[in-house]
Amino acid sequence: MSEVTPARRVAYAVVRRVFEKGAYADRALHGEAKGLDPRERSLAMQLAYGTVQRRLTLDHYVEQLARPASELDPPTLAALRLGLYQLVFLDGVAAHAAVSESVELAKGPHGGGHKLVNAVLRRAACGDLPVLPGDDTPAGAAIAHSYPQWLVELWWERFGSDEARALLRAGNAPGELALRVNTLRATPAGVTAALADLTPAVKARPAGDELPEGIVVDGAFDAHGHPLYRQGAYTAQSRAAMLVARAVDPQPGERVLDLCAAPGGKTTHLAALMGDGGEIVAVERHAGRAKALERTCDRMGATSIRIVTADAARFSTDEPFDRVLVDPPCSGLGTLQGHPDLRWRISPEAIERLARVQAAILDAARAAVRPGGRIVYATCTLSPAENENIVAGSGLSIESECLVLPHRDRTDGFYIARLSSA
Repeated sequence: MSEVTPARRVAYAVVRRVFEKGAYADRALHGEAKGLDPRERSLAMQLAYGTVQRRLTLDHYVEQLARPASELDPPTLAALRLGLYQLVFLDGVAAHAAVSESVELAKGPHGGGHKLVNAVLRRAACGDLPVLPGDDTPAGAAIAHSYPQWLVELWWERFGSDEARALLRAGNAPGELALRVNTLRATPAGVTAALADLTPAVKARPAGDELPEGIVVDGAFDAHGHPLYRQGAYTAQSRAAMLVARAVDPQPGERVLDLCAAPGGKTTHLAALMGDGGEIVAVERHAGRAKALERTCDRMGATSIRIVTADAARFSTDEPFDRVLVDPPCSGLGTLQGHPDLRWRISPEAIERLARVQAAILDAARAAVRPGGRIVYATCTLSPAENENIVAGSGLSIESECLVLPHRDRTDGFYIARLSSA
């Protein structure tokens, strides 16, 4: 009987929780991977996230080699997906280990499909794999790159076939890890030097001239478990997300409104750019998230932030703000690298619902900004219905629009628009 490594056992549990119980992959991994050493945790994350990302492609293989995924019991299907992912998509993984350990996982207390898992994976390990459809059509690209067909069609229409395919490939690639140094507590040079001393296997480099507070980290790094994180020296934040507060360009002494503020990465960035001088009103609808935002502000030493628990779409004020940030709930389609299950959760109907909420929040921002003041509307999605269409219907003047694309800019996908009131 083969032993199953902790990483594969955790990955198997995460995959099952995602597809059988609707769990979020990152939360499931956090719960299942407790106690793993960093190397095993990193492997578990790679296996689980990759298997979830590649579900449609893997199920195509399963159907061609055995039977449709819908006809298999969940434990067997999870073991097949996990084993096939390793054999097809991972270099440097021993085929015999991927096969034997997947078979062991399929046995479990439920019994059943381990013989099928063994037969299918042995064929795959010998290179007996069906050919995937070409990605020259949305239907073929959906299977080849593992995305819902409606999303492929959306990007095909918005960006054209070549750029859509590049986006699909980028969404399956490992994401970049960037940190925003909290200049209220530290300096980029100081954090870079401290990382070199405390975590020598990790390499940090500047994020670029337009983001002097940003650094990019190469190597396995637990950003939230590091002492510098607990000291408030930095927060994990993509380069694209850092551009949002920069677009707001808040000045010391101003009144700034941040609608939909939790978890606080952009809110505390605004405070740092203002030197913690002035007032930031941070609105968050959910009490629990508002409490988490308060803890973030304390950790980051941002005392200029006042948290208001309220519905952003219904927020009103008697004293207008100089600048307003609208960072509303969105489909998150620019962040698929770090959220492997998101592509399977979002639907066109969900985007329609989100667009109505986004428009209402932008209306509240328009009412809250002073005449001539600035509004920045930003989302981490690449859906015109949530971006360009919302801004075009707002009645505000568009100063600039920026679309950050993962395949081109090597960071999360974002839409950022600078708007002004009459």
